[in-house]
Amino acid sequence: MVKERVLLTLVLMMFLVAGFFIWQEVKAQGADWLPIKHVRIEGAFQYIAKDKVKQVLKGQLVNGLYNADIQLIQRSVKQLPWVKRVRVKRVWPDAINIKIDEQVPVVRWGSNGLLNKKGEFFSPDNMSVFESLPLLMGPRGNEKKLLEVMKGLMISLQDRGMQLAEFHVNERRTWRLKLRSEMDLILGRNEPLQKFQLFLKTFELIGKEQEKQVAVVDLRYPNGYALTWKQGEKQINWKEVAALNKT
Repeated sequence: MVKERVLLTLVLMMFLVAGFFIWQEVKAQGADWLPIKHVRIEGAFQYIAKDKVKQVLKGQLVNGLYNADIQLIQRSVKQLPWVKRVRVKRVWPDAINIKIDEQVPVVRWGSNGLLNKKGEFFSPDNMSVFESLPLLMGPRGNEKKLLEVMKGLMISLQDRGMQLAEFHVNERRTWRLKLRSEMDLILGRNEPLQKFQLFLKTFELIGKEQEKQVAVVDLRYPNGYALTWKQGEKQINWKEVAALNKT
């Protein structure tokens, strides 16, 4: 039994040594033996141009199928602005397959970046085409947390027929929101979510038709908030509003 195990071990070692020398011989043959004839790029692209992918691969596929540096190819493609994930593999006998997942932006982050749905930052070549996306601004390193908060704010506003355009959080953790109607909500840093809920509950008393007339809602007061009207807009008669809601 022991002899059989020793013999089996020797046979395996011989195969490994033979495999190593065969591999070295294959590598030594270079590009002439197994040249790369096809590069297949897979993925659903809206912003990535296949020509740009091929451009970053220049010079990396000239050494043949087995001498191609798969890790280098992967890193080179990953550096393109819209690439979220990339997988590269050799396909016998003459092809390299590259599968790319493209980034999908959900909000703008600051003046020169975007966030995907996981709150991951990336920077495209041209930001001007994303002006319609909501804007999120805050301290770096807080992208994921602030995006989750922003999603909640957007849903709550949408339920009441309002659209969030911007969400700002400064270094002092002061919150400010801007709606599509150009209304500004100043929430401050003390209990901003509670102040936001107060706004949602009470602003309905004003009426949906008044939304576009309000310039600023200042919620930094302990027991209420102050409204600033856009220039030339008629202010609300609060006594009439109170009387209507009693009836």
